[in-house]
Amino acid sequence: MSTATGTKAAEEAEPKKKSKKMLIIIIAAVVLLGGGGAGGYLMLAGGSSGTPTPAASPSLKPGKVTALDPITVNLAGGHYLKIGVALQGIDGVAEAGAPDASRIADLTISEFTDRDLAQLSSEQGRVKIKAELLKKIQDAYPEAVMDLYFTEFVMQ
Repeated sequence: MSTATGTKAAEEAEPKKKSKKMLIIIIAAVVLLGGGGAGGYLMLAGGSSGTPTPAASPSLKPGKVTALDPITVNLAGGHYLKIGVALQGIDGVAEAGAPDASRIADLTISEFTDRDLAQLSSEQGRVKIKAELLKKIQDAYPEAVMDLYFTEFVMQ
């Protein structure tokens, strides 16, 4: 009878060890996925990319975001760029002061035409040219545009 009791105790101890191992594996997987997700978010959210985008006055509040139709631009070397932009307006600015889509398209075309594919392929290059385009748009429409977002950026 003592051998039967000893065998039962060994069988009951084994599932507990397996369940503890499985729990540790699940916790480790959750921690890794959560850490990877947080790291990816920080990398894609902008983090410290070197060239900060121009900041608006702290008293200004973000307004409506207006997406413009994508346009195709000729790049250097026979390449093309299909780019879509959206403008973050400033809250309280009247519609009369809102940017004209045709003028924004013209500024975008003039900024990107004949650029190198290699320059636009790097994150630093995109951040730099985005800041330059935003500056041109803000110069054209002072106190009307807070920020600029790329909604589409396809190079060929």
